[in-house]
Amino acid sequence: MILARTLAVALALGVLGASSRAAEAPSTEAGQAIYRRGILPSGAPLEGRRQVGGLGLKGADAACINCHRRSGLGTREGNLSIPPVTGQYLFHTREATMQEPVLHYVEGMHGNRDPYTDVTLARAIREGVDSGGRALSTLMPRFALNDADMAALINYLKSLGAGRQPGVSDTLLQFATVITPDADPARRQGMLDVLNQFVTDKNAFPFGPSPQMRTSGKTMYSKSMFTARRHWQLHVWQLTGPPAGWGKQLRAFYAREPVMALLSGAGGPEWGPVHDFCEHEQVPCLFPNVEVPVVAAGDFYSLYFSRGVLLEAALIARRIAASFNGKPGAVVEQIYRAGDSGEAGARALAAALRSSGIEARSQVLPPGAPGSAVSNALHEAMHAEVGALVLWLRPADLAALGEAPKALPPVYLSGLLGGLEAAPLPSSWRPQALMAYPFDLPDRRVVRVDYPLGWFSFRHIPVVAEQVQADTYLACGILAETLNHMADVTDRDYLVELMQEILEHRIMTGYYPRLTLGTGQTLASKGGYFVRFADPSGVRLVADGDWTVP
Repeated sequence: MILARTLAVALALGVLGASSRAAEAPSTEAGQAIYRRGILPSGAPLEGRRQVGGLGLKGADAACINCHRRSGLGTREGNLSIPPVTGQYLFHTREATMQEPVLHYVEGMHGNRDPYTDVTLARAIREGVDSGGRALSTLMPRFALNDADMAALINYLKSLGAGRQPGVSDTLLQFATVITPDADPARRQGMLDVLNQFVTDKNAFPFGPSPQMRTSGKTMYSKSMFTARRHWQLHVWQLTGPPAGWGKQLRAFYAREPVMALLSGAGGPEWGPVHDFCEHEQVPCLFPNVEVPVVAAGDFYSLYFSRGVLLEAALIARRIAASFNGKPGAVVEQIYRAGDSGEAGARALAAALRSSGIEARSQVLPPGAPGSAVSNALHEAMHAEVGALVLWLRPADLAALGEAPKALPPVYLSGLLGGLEAAPLPSSWRPQALMAYPFDLPDRRVVRVDYPLGWFSFRHIPVVAEQVQADTYLACGILAETLNHMADVTDRDYLVELMQEILEHRIMTGYYPRLTLGTGQTLASKGGYFVRFADPSGVRLVADGDWTVP
């Protein structure tokens, strides 16, 4: 009995001790707040001080993410290498055995120092001394964290990069493309033709040695520079029904078919649920073909080539605000179809003009209404005080405009919706019309676009939506190039970060004069032109001004 009671007490104390330790264990969330936002568990801002000039940093400016990035895998700036700080790189031993997990190469990794312990890592963060007692870079801030906050941060660093990434195996990388019910059928099919052929080509010419090959493990490049032969597999996630149900469908697709990233995609006026799914599930969504991207502060995983009609709205707002200077009482009339992408463009333009003190009114065409509805809307829109007319119309509606009114104010139209240089704008409208054009000019992009067009021709891919198909090919090429740079690292955050880093060096940029993604940016092309039609008929355009970033 005495022995039984003793064991019971010991077990109880053990359970209580374990519970107490669990309660005291530093939370990953607390460490994440320090690392990403520079906020301590107390709510106070993180404070650090650099040795160079004694410069102090506070709050978001002091957050570790600024240098070591969201993935924790570091970066290179000029001649400065910022090392990875994930647990597997900090605590990995120098010597390698075949039984150890492979430590894949990332630029800036250190293989010439002893592994850290919790104690030596805390010293490095507080005092700027590495695991071997050598001084760290003077640019590395020193942080006077208390023991609890330090434990939370170290616990978070250990969690970074831990576990296998979804959609990745030793032989396979899995991707998906999302198609919404309102996607244009021609654009959808054109995109799928390009995606499927690109994946077929990629799998026909695999690169790299076998997954079993390793290096000696005794240099800074140890166990790192080899890339496994991984095939690509593409899943098509076709959504159905109204947008309110898309999130549930996406989660079900993802549960059945975990993927590394979403590649390209085809959408109509609504893309929000797909965007929200990617941000919530931390799945990179790489350059979908959508006219109304979602852009919000703090987004990371959703990358777009441009803001689409929202960029056009910003360009038009800027031009109208400049032209209306000194015209009190003038208003802007907009025409768009309800439920189409032009509705979002009109809403964005009205908001931008409102901030400049300019009133914008709208004539809304019902969905499915015949072409005569355009004439009726135009009649309603034309009145004495109209200072500008903005047309958010598709080709069929532009063709239905008929003869231009005699007293026609300056006209602006959406190139993205209207068909770009193929827009069927009647000849009588052309002298007064400026088209917002969020791409490089046709004669300047010839070489960059001829390359994918040649690729389509050689593979017998019909060109049914040139700009969408060129963008899809570009998205595939950017992904392939980024994966090559990643070697055998498959971290999804690192995929986005490396894409942000290398994109501006890319020469073949398709329809765009230049692509750049700075840290935290999600829009690769940020400006556009205004163009006029050069002739009463035909597709020749001339620029009305320079490339503009609104």
